[in-house]
Amino acid sequence: MPSAPPVAERLTPWYEGARRDLPWRAPGFGAWGVLVSEFMLQQTPVARVIPRLEAWLERWPTPTALAADPPAEAVRQWANLGYPRRALWLHRAAVEIRDRHAGEVPRDVDALLALTGIGDYTARAVAAFAYGDRHPVVDTNTRRVIARAVHGLAQPGAPSRRDLDDMEALLPPDDAGAAVMNAAAMELGAVICTARSPRCGECPVRDLCAWVRAGSPETPDVRRRQARYEGSDRQARGAVLRALREAGSLPHEAVIPDWPDALQRDRAILTLLDDGLVESEDGVLHLPR
Repeated sequence: MPSAPPVAERLTPWYEGARRDLPWRAPGFGAWGVLVSEFMLQQTPVARVIPRLEAWLERWPTPTALAADPPAEAVRQWANLGYPRRALWLHRAAVEIRDRHAGEVPRDVDALLALTGIGDYTARAVAAFAYGDRHPVVDTNTRRVIARAVHGLAQPGAPSRRDLDDMEALLPPDDAGAAVMNAAAMELGAVICTARSPRCGECPVRDLCAWVRAGSPETPDVRRRQARYEGSDRQARGAVLRALREAGSLPHEAVIPDWPDALQRDRAILTLLDDGLVESEDGVLHLPR
């Protein structure tokens, strides 16, 4: 495994000169902004997130502001970002932050993990990037960098606790340096060490990379594949939510009545009801209140 100093010494100056200008990297962006951005960035491209993030924070600049509105407004504002349960979870987390933490996003990882919808990655990302605390932060891009640079594999395996241990071994000892290194590894995976066409010739740690030294071999890709969107239950769920966002409320039978698969339509409505994203009163469907 490459030792921490050489990797950090290479990646940190590269990152400072090459990093993208993203809103959540601006000085003083704040823990609430970082938390919202992390919710939105899960399985959603950066270009789609930025305008939604800016609109969200303009409307709800604090957790308390969001908590004061009904959850339906969060689902409506989420629009077409996908995986709308994240909007509902973010609203619940805002209520919890207001009620448990006096409206301030907590700094402690365990306190963050206790909030609705926050997993290990998001908790550590907020603690590291918003508060500057020293924690290993591992996302999909980081896992790919580690798989190649450390383990000599073309693609990462299933997420595991070892990912955090691997990242911990690459972090500088100081808090500020560790935060930059976390961000640099993510950036490297996003723009250089990409999944399909890595630009190894431009990589600042090319000579330290176990995969490059091994001749960049193809290794099995064991990642679970995303199901096709067209014709999927996800598409049907999105159509139901879109209809309710636009209409406010609709009788059950009037929700996407022309959907080509009636059973899929009904299944989508049932799962949305189960998830709390839709509510029903006397046969009329609406967003959660």
